[in-house]
Amino acid sequence: MNLVWGILIILAVTSVAVGSMLLVRRGAPAGSRFQDGDRASGVFGVLSTGFAITLGFVIFLAFESYDTSRSGAETEAEITMQQFETAQFMPRAVRAQLSGELVCYARTVVHQEWPEMESGALGNAFNPWGVAMFKTIQTVEPQSNAEQTAFDKWFDQRSDRESARQDRVHGAEGVIPLPLWIVLLLSAGVIFVFMLFFADSEESAVVQAFMIGGIAVVLTSMLLLLWVLDNPYQASVGGLKPTAMERTLVTMDQGARAIGFTPADLCDANGNAT
Repeated sequence: MNLVWGILIILAVTSVAVGSMLLVRRGAPAGSRFQDGDRASGVFGVLSTGFAITLGFVIFLAFESYDTSRSGAETEAEITMQQFETAQFMPRAVRAQLSGELVCYARTVVHQEWPEMESGALGNAFNPWGVAMFKTIQTVEPQSNAEQTAFDKWFDQRSDRESARQDRVHGAEGVIPLPLWIVLLLSAGVIFVFMLFFADSEESAVVQAFMIGGIAVVLTSMLLLLWVLDNPYQASVGGLKPTAMERTLVTMDQGARAIGFTPADLCDANGNAT
């Protein structure tokens, strides 16, 4: 979510809450509409505690998913670099091909999959260069011990990379179901309406406004935070970026130059096959 939009939403909700309290306060009796303030406070405590416990649990769940997506993206980038190194020990006939396919894989993640995850359009699509690498490795017949070791290691790294990719992609779908969002929003609405019954014509308008305004700011901010954690891939503040894979692309290019090796040129800068 855009930071400016988040601030505007908080200000709008707070303004509505304060305005509603001041409006209700005009016709409210002295001491609020509750004859027994202790009983009313007890009910409010039950409502707020139930909401806080539910919200805290959901935020923990969303943050865990957010962190899994982040670590998955970093692990995927790290293993991609490791496979690039492993490819240098493969038979000469496929070294450039596998290396070029890894470069294209990384470019596709950065320039195609990431925008699709931000827009929610990735779905269950697979990376085409992952399939290309699988077809290429099927043609490999290792001869030396180094080639055999690299061949075996490649499959382990491929499995780890695919697992990390699944962790990255999983977060794009969100983990909080719609019924839970409905419960949270309904609970926040009930707390807001309940607060209006505490309107007191004898109490200072500033105190009344600050009382409901503070609650509105906290509830709105927490719900917006939950939305950000449940949508980790976004272009605005708080969204995950393909920094790790971009760093891997730079490292692969520098490593290839350092050893005088040129990967096969199989795609353009965005990962599209040429």
